[in-house]
Amino acid sequence: MSDSKRKKVLSCIQPTGDMHLGNYFGAVKNWVDLQEKYDCVYGVVDYHAMTMPYDVKKLRTNTWDLLTNLIAVGVKPDNLFIQSLVPEHTELGWIFNCFCGMGELTRMTQFKDKSQKQNEEKSSKFISVGLLDYPVLQTADILIYKADFVPVGKDQDQHLELSRNIAGRFNHQVGKEYFVMPQGLHTETPKIMSTADPTRKMSKSAGEKHYIAVFGDEKRILKQIRSAVTDTGEVSETMSPGVQNLFSMLKASGATEHHNQLMDTYNDGNLRYGDLKVAVGESIAKMTNQFKANREEILADKRAMKDQIKQSSSEIRKKAQETLKEVKDLVGLVNVRY
Repeated sequence: MSDSKRKKVLSCIQPTGDMHLGNYFGAVKNWVDLQEKYDCVYGVVDYHAMTMPYDVKKLRTNTWDLLTNLIAVGVKPDNLFIQSLVPEHTELGWIFNCFCGMGELTRMTQFKDKSQKQNEEKSSKFISVGLLDYPVLQTADILIYKADFVPVGKDQDQHLELSRNIAGRFNHQVGKEYFVMPQGLHTETPKIMSTADPTRKMSKSAGEKHYIAVFGDEKRILKQIRSAVTDTGEVSETMSPGVQNLFSMLKASGATEHHNQLMDTYNDGNLRYGDLKVAVGESIAKMTNQFKANREEILADKRAMKDQIKQSSSEIRKKAQETLKEVKDLVGLVNVRY
């Protein structure tokens, strides 16, 4: 049961394929931890995954795979919903379109970056209206649950500010402070870099060697960590990005004591990078093996998991329905009871 006195947290993730260590340490692990302190609602936003060219045959499969993985790493099923099972999001998104300026959307950094990338692709230069408009739907995702906090990285601050602007305009138009102003929750989450190029953020789009899959084969994970770039060969008084990245993964995986011991050895000038890689590999393997065992247990009764998520989506939808009913009253739309 939710504790009404606890602050509310909303966060969402797109179903875009396998979870890698960058996703997990940078966001999902934080979801798991936040559950103990806040009333959390976490969405798999499949509508957002349609804004860029995608494979229609994979979207539903990716959605269920991601949900399985989220539960396997510790996200509580009762906190999860699928966006397309809560149609109130899109209805509120349309209403919010009428409280958002065109200029606000065209200035969005992510729209400019993604549309430029799409223009450079030889296969397709199609840019959907959805790509331009998805920050408004994202605003609906946040405000429909009246979230107090939204865990965001610095690259998402602009979108959160748009949510606050839309909420402010709405409140002004209806003459009532209806929506709370959502605040960014900047928690300490490590930025995990590619082990092949530690100057680049770990990402699937950069290619297979640039990300480590959380549910990948153990031998492959260990091989990627063993081959991780450490020093570039240049003499420096500061820790190299590659070594720093390995230490970040070691600490994030929960091996705090081992991390501190090896850090002392590094500061003494006696660290062998091979020892650091072994420690990181063992810690990551231990963690991911547990996740994989959890996943296999869930998949043993996949139907039960799907039914559970459909039920949790239905329960969470009740909150969205209540908000939308109030919003329609406030903006002068006809509700069922009129």
